[in-house]
Amino acid sequence: MKQYSRKSSNQSVGKKGEDAACAFLRDAGLKIRDRNWRSGHLEIDIVAEGADGIHFVEVKTRTLPCAAPPEENVGRVKQQRITAAALRYLHREDCFGKEAFFDIVSVAVSEAGTEVEYFPRAWVPMYV
Repeated sequence: MKQYSRKSSNQSVGKKGEDAACAFLRDAGLKIRDRNWRSGHLEIDIVAEGADGIHFVEVKTRTLPCAAPPEENVGRVKQQRITAAALRYLHREDCFGKEAFFDIVSVAVSEAGTEVEYFPRAWVPMYV
C-alpha cells in the first residue's frame, strides 16, 4: 500500500484549488498572466489582468468540513507579504500605471464537488 504524506496531499488539494480559481477567473473575463509567481521568499498564487487593471489573487483551498471559511485565513501579515510581492511584480513586469487589486478566491472541496467563491478587492494595502 502506497503511503501519501500530508504535505503532498495538501499540495494536491492546493493545485486543484488553484486550477478551479484560474478557470473561474477566466470565466469572469480575466486573463491569467502568471501562476505561483515568486521573488525570493515572496509568492503570488495568481496574477490576472482585466480591463480595470492587475489582480493579485490569493487562493485558499480547504477540504470540507473545515473549522473556518478559507478566506478568513488571509490575515494582515499574509496581506503584507502579498503586497510586497505585488510591488516587486509591478516593478519587474513594467506594469506601473495600471490599477492594482488584491483579491481572494476561496475554494471548498468536498465529495459533492468544488465550490468557488470570489472576493474581489478583498483588501486595500496602505502603500500601493
